[in-house]
Amino acid sequence: MRWNLRLAAAQRGIWKASDLQRSLAEHGLVISAGKMSGLWSGQPASIKLTDLDVICVVLGCQVSELLVPEPESVTRVDDEQSEQAAVASVTAVVPRRRDGRSLPPA
Repeated sequence: MRWNLRLAAAQRGIWKASDLQRSLAEHGLVISAGKMSGLWSGQPASIKLTDLDVICVVLGCQVSELLVPEPESVTRVDDEQSEQAAVASVTAVVPRRRDGRSLPPA
């Protein structure tokens, strides 16, 4: 996914993060300068759905304008490789007594 807030804002005549921050605050979403900087210039690691709703209301846009899918960036692992990885990740479970004594022979 590509975060597209800056372009969506620019298409609506909002050129500064501080202008968008002020509009968001008017709609009840108070964002710190640091978080606003991350939303404006970067790719946020996470965003609350309620915050996304407010951003869409302020910009008059749909979520699809802010989050643009990039399916070509996803790598596909073939079935054989994924099966080998699954088998390699399984480790044997060995029961152990909690009192330190060894288990009887099997």
